[in-house]
Amino acid sequence: MHNTHIFIAIPLLDELDNIHSLLERIKSQTHTNFTIYFCVNQPDNWWKDNAKIDICKRNVKTIEYIQDFSKTTNNKINVIDKCTPGKGWQGKKLGVGWARKIIIDEINNVANDEDIIISLDGDTEFSSNYFQSINDNFTQNKNYETISIPYYHPLNDDPKANKAILRYEIYMRTYLLNLFKISSPYSFSALGSAIAFKVKALRKIGGFTPKKSGEDFYFLQKMVKYKPINNWNKEIVKPAARFSDRVFFGTGPAMIKGSNGDWNSYPIYSTYSFNEIKIFYSLIPQLFIRNIETPIDTFLLHNCIDIDNLWNKLRKNNKDLFHFTKAIHDYFDGLKILQFLKFSNTGSNDNKNLITFIQQLESYKVSKPNINNFNFENCNISHLNEIRDYLYQIENIERTLNTNGK
Repeated sequence: MHNTHIFIAIPLLDELDNIHSLLERIKSQTHTNFTIYFCVNQPDNWWKDNAKIDICKRNVKTIEYIQDFSKTTNNKINVIDKCTPGKGWQGKKLGVGWARKIIIDEINNVANDEDIIISLDGDTEFSSNYFQSINDNFTQNKNYETISIPYYHPLNDDPKANKAILRYEIYMRTYLLNLFKISSPYSFSALGSAIAFKVKALRKIGGFTPKKSGEDFYFLQKMVKYKPINNWNKEIVKPAARFSDRVFFGTGPAMIKGSNGDWNSYPIYSTYSFNEIKIFYSLIPQLFIRNIETPIDTFLLHNCIDIDNLWNKLRKNNKDLFHFTKAIHDYFDGLKILQFLKFSNTGSNDNKNLITFIQQLESYKVSKPNINNFNFENCNISHLNEIRDYLYQIENIERTLNTNGK
């Protein structure tokens, strides 16, 4: 296989405990044509905060460790210092979104169109064939320029963390499987440690847009609007399951809220709501001809959208059904899908929704877990893990089918 140059983009905040194992994993890669970019970051005012100063000191030690390591390896390593006094984040430009942006902008300045960027996090496990698998994937699937990579959170010694991450993964996997089921263009899971893309795709969408959190979601959404993405890779990533408040939403905050009994932001949405979106998709050819009622009208009206004017405008600017359909999907995108589901979720029951969802899954050659009288509150870790693994196996089947043009 041709070995394209790969750039590795890794933001780091308080990862001193993980940096040794991360660098060893990188050093063990069978694909050796790569350059690493780290951004060790935190707000500059943390140096004056007694509760945060230890993180600042560990960040400086992380930079020192990386610099020492770089003397022992042939790998090209670049460190962007956004943590030493005077160099940390100022004002509102802060967080992992800005760290990823700074790294990706640096790479964009030196990379070629066909080069690959792999986004990782400091606490993520991956095999020695990981970089090579991504190179091979792009070589074999030339129609794709972005990959949303399969993931799996290993359990640890903390029962509270295990229960929280399993619940969160069940939320993530039911969400994605429902999107696959309705053939949504926005069928992807967004994890910053599980994305790879061609530099030319980055340039086509106008670069990386920083967000306080969720930058991975918005990035993939922009990629989908440019071109369909690949959901499959032979090698997976294994992010750590840990309580973290370093971002405003995502895995860490979900675990914190969930362990305190608040799963309102991460419910198991009803399959009925997804089916409403599927019905809306099926009405697009009729909508191209004239304004008709659709299942998303109430949601749009609730958000003060002039529906007739919206469809008329899209129809006027897109003269054939193909472009009109694309315009509809660009408008009713991944974010609006999530907003619609939240809007439709009043009075919904997570336990019943999960039971119904698993009962309605098509027959796969995967043994179903027992979900009779299922209840998240009373469910032990072993049973939750069984459900997670079941959904994981089905998701991987669907990811493969989706990539192969289901």
